[in-house]
Amino acid sequence: MSNHFSADNLKFPGDDRRLDLTDVFVFPAAAGQEHHTLLHRHHPGTTVLIMDSNPTSAPPPIPAPVTGPEFYPGAVYRINIDTDGDNHADIAFTFVFSEYENGRQTGNVWYATGAQARQAEPAGEVLAEGIPVSFDGTVQPVEANGIRLAAGLRSDPFFADVEGALHGFAWTGHDDFAGNNVDSIVLEVPDDMLGGPVIGVWASISRYNNGELEQLDRGGNPTINPFINPDGEKNLFNSRQPADDVANYLEPWSAILQNAGGYTPEQAKAAALQVLPDILHYDRTQPATYPNGRVLTDDVYSLRFAWLTNGKVPPTGLKPHDDLLAHFPYLGPPGR
Repeated sequence: MSNHFSADNLKFPGDDRRLDLTDVFVFPAAAGQEHHTLLHRHHPGTTVLIMDSNPTSAPPPIPAPVTGPEFYPGAVYRINIDTDGDNHADIAFTFVFSEYENGRQTGNVWYATGAQARQAEPAGEVLAEGIPVSFDGTVQPVEANGIRLAAGLRSDPFFADVEGALHGFAWTGHDDFAGNNVDSIVLEVPDDMLGGPVIGVWASISRYNNGELEQLDRGGNPTINPFINPDGEKNLFNSRQPADDVANYLEPWSAILQNAGGYTPEQAKAAALQVLPDILHYDRTQPATYPNGRVLTDDVYSLRFAWLTNGKVPPTGLKPHDDLLAHFPYLGPPGR
């Protein structure tokens, strides 16, 4: 899994898959529909930010969950952007969705900068109100202040051979995520709203509990929390902020890497610092492919096992999903 099933015991945060942040993507926007590759799309001045959640997949042998296709009503879905390298948000796009009634749902969107971007509650400028959430694959983009955005059910782009990983890395060739869906938030943002060419991105999902906003999931790099944190630590990790990650996790993660991959102490520390803090870094002057941003075709599952084992585990051999789009909203239409 990427960030799927990121609570303790491979459960869903808050025991609700609608609160499960699955993936974060950052890459340059498409120049037009005539461009058909995901790695060579250059639309000067626009960056794509994608936050996925609410997976229809479930880790075997757990049966697929039965909660609905909607975003969790009232929860705070947020894309955080660090523009100055201090590991704190300088920009935040926040989404809060309505109740799901008669197959319909809408959302409000905030755009915050500076100190307001670091507030847990929705803050800043109201970018759009009542945006439609699409559940049938129809793309319903909204334009606001030069930003294009959309929210709705889409095909899950993550691909992985979970069965192979559970059985000694004897890869089966089966993609356990094929045919599954996620709730996706997609933005195309003018680069001049994002500061300089180098940014750091992570997403979070929070829910109100007795009037207090509780952060239940967060992540930037793919395949981190479910892979490296032991049970008993995953929920705590989800509740914390990236600015504290090096202090909290450099020592234990370095020890795990030494044990799992045979790294020397120095090598293990360097490897851990590749993903600490848990922020997805993106330099738009360089080609977008993980770990510089992340495109929908990146085989992050194979990359993470190679990182954990110091190159001892070979790639799975799986291919990206064939329903990806070369244009907004980039994820394929939902299946089922």
